[in-house]
Amino acid sequence: MQRKKIMKCLWVLFITLFVAFLSGGTKAYAADEIKIGVIGPMKFVYGDHMMIGAQMAVEKINAAGGIKVKGKNYKIVLHKSDDNSFLSTPDAVSAMERLVTMTKVDFVIGGFRTEAVLAQQEVMADNKIIFLGLGSAHDEQCLKVARNYDRYKYWFRVSCQGNITGIKNLVVLADPVIRALKKIGIEKPRIALLMDKAQWADPLAVDAKKLFPQMGCEVVGEWRPGFSATSVAAELSAIKSSGAHMIFLAAAGPAGNVINRQWGELKIPAAIEGSNTEGGRSGHWQTTNGLCNYAAVPNAFGDVEITPYTRPFYAEFTKRTGGEYPIYTGAGAYDAINLLKTAIERAGTLDSDEVVVALEKTDHVGIVGTIAFTPRGDVTPHTNIWGPKHATWILEQWIDGKKYVVWPDGREIHPALIAAGAPAGWDKVKYKGSREYVLPPWVVDYWKGKK
Repeated sequence: MQRKKIMKCLWVLFITLFVAFLSGGTKAYAADEIKIGVIGPMKFVYGDHMMIGAQMAVEKINAAGGIKVKGKNYKIVLHKSDDNSFLSTPDAVSAMERLVTMTKVDFVIGGFRTEAVLAQQEVMADNKIIFLGLGSAHDEQCLKVARNYDRYKYWFRVSCQGNITGIKNLVVLADPVIRALKKIGIEKPRIALLMDKAQWADPLAVDAKKLFPQMGCEVVGEWRPGFSATSVAAELSAIKSSGAHMIFLAAAGPAGNVINRQWGELKIPAAIEGSNTEGGRSGHWQTTNGLCNYAAVPNAFGDVEITPYTRPFYAEFTKRTGGEYPIYTGAGAYDAINLLKTAIERAGTLDSDEVVVALEKTDHVGIVGTIAFTPRGDVTPHTNIWGPKHATWILEQWIDGKKYVVWPDGREIHPALIAAGAPAGWDKVKYKGSREYVLPPWVVDYWKGKK
């Protein structure tokens, strides 16, 4: 009996020591890693490109020795999380909670759907974990930082602009289209707003109605199809009946394919320009059967030399994906990983509060331009600064199966936009390889025939 008791004690001791050994080994290994969660709608291009861009950055950083903190090298390990944010905000929150509390990542990048990101920020704040946003534009994300800095300071928007700057950005990108319409004798272009029925587009609709009239245009109406609409024929027919010369688009979801396809199919006599995430993909031409011809699409960057890193990234990304053009979330993820590396090394620690201070000093030449963040005292702190000396964004146009950069075009933007707060200096910016915007031929024919 005594022998059995001794054996049982020895067995318990052995198990305890073995578990302690394993735990110690795991901790020693984890101490050499920095875990970064990549969260987003991974079944869609927006999340998929986040992951590809992040992997590209991590491979280069790890190959060069990783992130160095006080003389020690850390390898970056990515953890992919599909948050199902297009369909379920609760799913998106659960995905964030799993990354933070179960996977125990050190940092998070990603996020896309506004409604989901606003909720994910609460998990971020509760756990004091840095969250670098890649795809969501609503100003409320940064207004939280302004209202309660200590709680929400861990949020930074790396790619995409908030509505306050982003609205001006998108309206600026309509400038070449408006100029082209005026060249064919349309003195006061009529503009139709076609925008997602989604939270992110609400402020854009309000401000577009103010800015376009200041640019000598008339807004003739507002149409708001669903984020994932499968047909917009009724909206497009109504827009044609309104006498619009141009459609100002805001489509962040799958409906972007449908809109451009039906616009081209119905030969709507209004040029189309505006935010269309699907429209930036190389597969957009095939998806729309080429009916997106002459559609103009904003992007964070294109196959032009915005910085020395832009074209090499573009080439490597398309090579890895078999010809897929990278969208802004891919470039944003690449830039986010690199500027996070710089901030960690500057801080000399993984402590979130200290890395926040280092991130606030960001001045990073990346894929989309020079990335810097608005300061703590700004109306919307911690969003990337947009302008000719920072992240510039571009306008691309589909012509015969290829996308061409048509803005910046070396011309200053409309004075009304500068008066509204958009930065001046665009007359000094034109990227090699860009070309002039071209009105769709059927639009020209239709309106010339109306004279």
